[in-house]
Amino acid sequence: MKQKLPPEIYSYLDYRAFLKDWFDWKKGQNANFSHRLFAMKAGLKSPALLANVISGRRNLTSTTVEAFLAAMKLSKNERVFFSHLVKLDQSKTDKERNLAWRNISATKRFREARQIEGESVEYLSHWFYPAIRELALRSDFRGDAEWVASQLRPKIKVEQAQRALNTLVSLGLLAEKTGRLRPADGSVVTPMEVAGMAVHNYHRGMLERAVEAMGSFDPDERYLGALTVAIPEHMVDQVKDEIKAFQSRMLDLCDSAESDAERVYQLGLQFFPLSAGSEGP
Repeated sequence: MKQKLPPEIYSYLDYRAFLKDWFDWKKGQNANFSHRLFAMKAGLKSPALLANVISGRRNLTSTTVEAFLAAMKLSKNERVFFSHLVKLDQSKTDKERNLAWRNISATKRFREARQIEGESVEYLSHWFYPAIRELALRSDFRGDAEWVASQLRPKIKVEQAQRALNTLVSLGLLAEKTGRLRPADGSVVTPMEVAGMAVHNYHRGMLERAVEAMGSFDPDERYLGALTVAIPEHMVDQVKDEIKAFQSRMLDLCDSAESDAERVYQLGLQFFPLSAGSEGP
C-alpha cells in the first residue's frame, strides 16, 4: 500500500536519512521517479548526486541545497529547517554546530516531535544541569529557582535555574518524593547526530569551571594536579583503562557515604597529547 503522506521533516536530525525516506516515498507514489528525474527537477547535471549525498559520499553546498529544496517543493518553514539540518551535519566548528542546534531545537514542531531527545542534549550542554541534579541530594534542597541559582558557583540566573529544574523533571532525573524534589532514575537519550556536540559542550563547560576554581576557591576547598609524561604509544589504552577504573572507584566511594550530602564537587580527568608521535627508526 502506498504511503500517502511524505516523511515529517521535523522528526529528523539527519538530513541524509530524510532525503532517503523522501525519495522512497516519492518512488512509492510514482514508480517512474528516479535519481535522474530528481536531478532534472533540481536543475543539476549529475543524476548520481542524490544517491551520493544520501550515502555520505558527497556533501551539499549552498547551491545544491537550494536545488534540492526546489526539487522537493518543501514549504518555506520546512526549507529553513532542512537548511539547519545540513549545517548541523556539515559545520566545521562546535560554535557553528551549536548555532545550528539552537535553531533546530527552537523550532516548535521539532520540540513536539522529539522533546525528550532535545532536552537530553540541553542537559549535557550546560554544566549546571547535572550539578543541580546532584545538589538535590542535599537534605535542605529546595526546588525553588531562586534558591538553586544562589547555591551554584558560579551563580546562574534564576531563569536558567528554572529551565534546568523543568528539564530535569521532564527527563525524570528529578521527581517529587515526600513533598520535595529528589534525584530519580530518569534517562538521558542523546541523539547520535548531536551526541558528540553535547559531550564537547559538557566538557568545555566543566574545564571553564576548573579555570575559575583556581581563583574562586581556597586551596583547602579544591585540588588541582597534573602530570606530564612521555610514554610509548601502546600504553595509551592501558592508561585510559586505569583512568576509567579510578572513576569507578571514586563513584563507589562517594556513593557509599553514610552521612548526608553537603556540597557538589566536579572531579575532572584529562589525558591528551602534547606532542606529535615518533616517526620511528
